Amino acid sequence: MSQNTHININKIEKINNIYMELTIKPSSQADKKLMAIFTEDGKKRLTTHFGQRGADDYTITKDKTQRDKYRARHRKDLDTRDPTRAGHLAWYILWGDSTSRQKNIQDYKKRFNFK
Repeated sequence: MSQNTHININKIEKINNIYMELTIKPSSQADKKLMAIFTEDGKKRLTTHFGQRGADDYTITKDKTQRDKYRARHRKDLDTRDPTRAGHLAWYILWGDSTSRQKNIQDYKKRFNFK
């Protein structure tokens, strides 16, 4: 599995122009829940697998205290300011503001300007 390089905040706009479309689907990796596929003009540019398969998340447990503890432990994952990284995807989709995974995906696309 390839890793993204760290990207500074000034390059986020460029990323969002390059990876115009975002599709979230079940992961093809046995140990991950989901994968995010970033495409441009119908061509796959990047796939990021995220979420530990079998582990709880806010969309499953609906436990705000558990979500707050996760967010306290993983706040550093947002330091990269790269919305294509697994830490960002898990934070906003699996541990997002809503207990609805679909709502969190919609909010993620809006927040980071993905289609």
